[in-house]
Amino acid sequence: MPGSNPATDFSVAVLGELIRRGVRDIVLCPGSRSQALALAAAAFDAADLVRLHVRIDERVAGFLALGLAVETGSPVVVMTTSGTAVANLHPAVLEAHHSGVPLILLTADRPPELRGIGSNQTTDQLGIYGSAVTWMREVEAPSATGFDPDYPGELAHEAFSAAAGHSSPPGPVQLNIGFREPLSGPVAQLPELDAHGWLPGRAAKATVVDHAPNTIVIAGHGAGPAAEAFARSLGVPLLAEVSSGSRFGPNLVVAYRELLNDVEFGGRVRRAFVFGHPTLSREVPTLLQRDTVETHIVRGSAAEAYNPGHRAVGIHEVLVHEGDPDDSREARAWLGSWVHASRDILEADALSVPAGKRPGDFAREQLAAFREPVTRRMLVEAMWRSTWPHDRLVLGASRLIRVADAVLPGKKIPVHANRGLAGIDGTISTALGIAIASQHGAGAVGVTRVLLGDLATLHDAGALLFGPGEVKPRIQVIVGNDGGGTIFDGLEVATTAPKDAFDRVLYTPQSVDFGALAAAYGWDYRAATNRGELDEALSATGGATIIEVPLSRE
Repeated sequence: MPGSNPATDFSVAVLGELIRRGVRDIVLCPGSRSQALALAAAAFDAADLVRLHVRIDERVAGFLALGLAVETGSPVVVMTTSGTAVANLHPAVLEAHHSGVPLILLTADRPPELRGIGSNQTTDQLGIYGSAVTWMREVEAPSATGFDPDYPGELAHEAFSAAAGHSSPPGPVQLNIGFREPLSGPVAQLPELDAHGWLPGRAAKATVVDHAPNTIVIAGHGAGPAAEAFARSLGVPLLAEVSSGSRFGPNLVVAYRELLNDVEFGGRVRRAFVFGHPTLSREVPTLLQRDTVETHIVRGSAAEAYNPGHRAVGIHEVLVHEGDPDDSREARAWLGSWVHASRDILEADALSVPAGKRPGDFAREQLAAFREPVTRRMLVEAMWRSTWPHDRLVLGASRLIRVADAVLPGKKIPVHANRGLAGIDGTISTALGIAIASQHGAGAVGVTRVLLGDLATLHDAGALLFGPGEVKPRIQVIVGNDGGGTIFDGLEVATTAPKDAFDRVLYTPQSVDFGALAAAYGWDYRAATNRGELDEALSATGGATIIEVPLSRE
């Protein structure tokens, strides 16, 4: 049409087609070269056709999009301008790739004539993410002569299908779009959008499994309820990590580390089925690399199948057992021994009234306990007690997730952790994406709690800044502050390195005022120095709050 702008027209067309196919969230960062995409997204948001989230930091934006996609299960669009903005998405792209989370990256670029000549904010953006994106298209800069009206639909179809995993594992994809000046114009009219909906996914092939003695099921991160159902159908022990989504049910074995190290338990395992991505123990990969263990892997949505030592005898899409659980005496004894031994380990140090003590003495001890400084175990147990199926829980990469994995009992609640690469990047951003998506509309659910260490908090402090006009979700950022990276204290290097050097380059001490940090970003703040204060802070579920919990380094 006369006076139309090619960059804007193309941006409206591409976004409209992506929304038609099911995109409901767009995250963007400001930039000149991507302005047509940004203004088109704002127009769709104003028309209530998509939810727009604005962030100034691309790394924050990438992980926010990842959290939105984790919660909704649908591809989320991320938009950036050219140059380092594109590179700053890379950590989130890698996590999405290794976790099988669908993202659609719309990266703005210079047109070909401005590349390779030292032009400002210009680098080689083609292939910048390497094998971390399963699909990438270079889109020539829209010209004044217009574009084939079918082209945006074809691009949207390919991008959405590739991200959603209709023909391969889901993950991030990239559309790299060149734009020439003038870089934008008014958004004259939005297209009328009929709901195209999801395309049918690829049918997964099921492998039927029979009973066999001394079998276990291992559920790593992202295994989901399928692992619990499979273990129950076979009648075998379930070793489920805390972020597996399988940590519930009668077959659950929480103290699996101790039992895998015991010759009467781990030493007798002869067959293991692995769901998800185990990352929280050394005992699991050690077991799976033994010659005496027949290992079967369920591939799941991740780009790579978990296969330590390349010893798996089978990698499957779906595992099913047809029939009843094994009810033989040997099978019941095998399952019962694991479950009861695990419970005994967990209950060994539980509070009890010693013989000869009066109830009043116990009550006074309990009152004193509420005034004691918070320990890591106390922190994870209090958080677990406060979280219910309508809530969301996100665990950062720190000592705390390992403590949680070692002691928390079964509970069917939604738990997420960025365990694709298990980095500390973007933990708060991811949790915010999960919180925003889960609390949207009529199906809004409870509060999102994110538990992480002080260094992971500081690494993602930019996530605390919201876009203008955006409503903050109900979220608690629970910071276990032990003054640095105490996770390194448990590694072998702590016994061999000079203490001064170790503290400076590994422990990396910090003394940030988290109350001032919360105030700077407009968050509420609470300090929880004892169990009573912690329980009170966790029960206050309104608004966006940072809860600082001082912890001992030991």
